Amino acid sequence: MAKTENHEMRITRTFKAPVELLWEVWTDPAHIINWWGPNGFTTTIHKMDFKEEGEWNLTLHAPNGTNYPNKSIYKEIILLKKIVFEHFNPHFFTTVLFESKGDETQVDWTMVFDNAEILETVVKVHKADEGLKQNVEKLGEYLLGLLSKSED
Repeated sequence: MAKTENHEMRITRTFKAPVELLWEVWTDPAHIINWWGPNGFTTTIHKMDFKEEGEWNLTLHAPNGTNYPNKSIYKEIILLKKIVFEHFNPHFFTTVLFESKGDETQVDWTMVFDNAEILETVVKVHKADEGLKQNVEKLGEYLLGLLSKSED
């Protein structure tokens, strides 16, 4: 296996939610628009063909009005276990692993860039490392909201 430590971003978090719910909020555009992106950003999903070789097109809208179009192609999908997609401009591969731990789910989210320079640029210019942390925090808050509604 190739070494990617110098050109990857990775975050792992355990959520107090079943794997089925984590899978749903990752694969249903009606959920994704509520948590995808850094703090202050909103998301418009133009296309989400959730199948291998399916296309995912979205636009992230920054608080300052700047729009960031995103295009990805799903490369591997294993139900309740794994999602891999290839993102373009900048180019990277994202792997999201889901591990059920009873009523909790561990999510391991890794983005592998083509080289260290591209990773360094997206961190410096777009603060992608902080954005990834914020994205996971927003996911956690969104899940708490869903779970509290289901208890009502």
